[in-house]
Amino acid sequence: MKIIELNKETKQNILEDLLKRSPNQYDEYAGVVSDILKDVKNRKDQALFDYTLRFDKAEITKDTIRVTEEEIEEAYKEVDPTLIEVIRKAIHNIETYHSKQKQYSWFDTTENGTILGQKITPISAVGVYVPGGKAAYPSSVLMNVIPAKVAGVSRIAMTTPPGKDGKVTPGTLVAAKEAGVTEIYKVGGAQAIAALAYGTESITKVDKIVGPGNIYVALAKKAVYGHVSIDSIAGPSEILVLADETANPRYVAADLLSQAEHDELASAILITNSKELAEKVSQEVDRFTSMLSRKEIIQKSLDNYGYLMVAQNMNEAIEAANEIASEHLEIITKDPFMVMTKIKNAGAIFIGEYSSEPLGDYMAGPNHILPTNGTAKFFSPLSVDDFVKKSSIISYSREALEPIYQDIVKFANSESLTAHANSIAVRFE
Repeated sequence: MKIIELNKETKQNILEDLLKRSPNQYDEYAGVVSDILKDVKNRKDQALFDYTLRFDKAEITKDTIRVTEEEIEEAYKEVDPTLIEVIRKAIHNIETYHSKQKQYSWFDTTENGTILGQKITPISAVGVYVPGGKAAYPSSVLMNVIPAKVAGVSRIAMTTPPGKDGKVTPGTLVAAKEAGVTEIYKVGGAQAIAALAYGTESITKVDKIVGPGNIYVALAKKAVYGHVSIDSIAGPSEILVLADETANPRYVAADLLSQAEHDELASAILITNSKELAEKVSQEVDRFTSMLSRKEIIQKSLDNYGYLMVAQNMNEAIEAANEIASEHLEIITKDPFMVMTKIKNAGAIFIGEYSSEPLGDYMAGPNHILPTNGTAKFFSPLSVDDFVKKSSIISYSREALEPIYQDIVKFANSESLTAHANSIAVRFE
């Protein structure tokens, strides 16, 4: 991996390089996506069948587009029972964590008859997109579905592309069943997003779409936003490790590679105040990479978006980490909790040498659907909040309104909204 000195220029270059990976940079695909969305909106099911045959080489019909209970039972037979137990353990931890995020309606009252409050209502119907093939991750099914269940969403429709045999990956089906998905459809790509957003004969429209996907899925979600809600436009995975001379270079190297193996656009960055650590990490990265199954993907990722940055001191390193605003941030220093208090921008923060990023991917409980490409400066991890709506509650008695009604009339008239003013004044004629 490249070892470079951290300064204003190198930091800016890295920020610019990372932004190139954003789905917002791929507008040349937008025309294709727009055509697919329009086609599904007009031809509905038939468009889904045609695109599935064209892109996934699978033939589906109105009788086979929805996964049956028999297919789910078959999937259970194909998945290792010990893995099913692991999935159930993960579900327990994820449910426990997200249950603490749940908000409740509240009301404040006064003696003169004022009632103000906030009403929390779950979204009625949510669509979850799940990639297929090599990118089929049961863990992401859990992370998308469980917060919705905790929030109280009653209908969770999942779409995922089938294999050439017309079947869905068994692990995906088991995870969906265990997590509480109510219906599963064999359709992927931008056409699946269109079906969830607009509805077809077989798939009823939802109110919000969540879940990761390829560039076509990301651009489709971007295009339907406003017609339905979405979670975010997810970019490639990324990890940033903040470490000092006390860090174990083998641990740091292993953690960097845990994200580099996702795809060629993934980013892995170490920022340290120790050049000696950076050199040792570079050696360990080379040693690990030669042994790992996805070494070609890892190498391309590291060549394009892998950096070992040496800062003058830890404060400079922390400042750079806040500007990069990484999806995953690991802190492996002498006093990691002190460093954590200075972090302003990160999707998920992993503290200490035994809190490696895969712990968060699978088992700890916090969500692994996180903001990427610097959006941790203003976005948060997927949570129960993403699956509820908040309504304001306002109730005034005549006695409560009378002391302030003239103030409201004056305010409304100052904005030339005389009908607003009259709406209040008429009650005191």
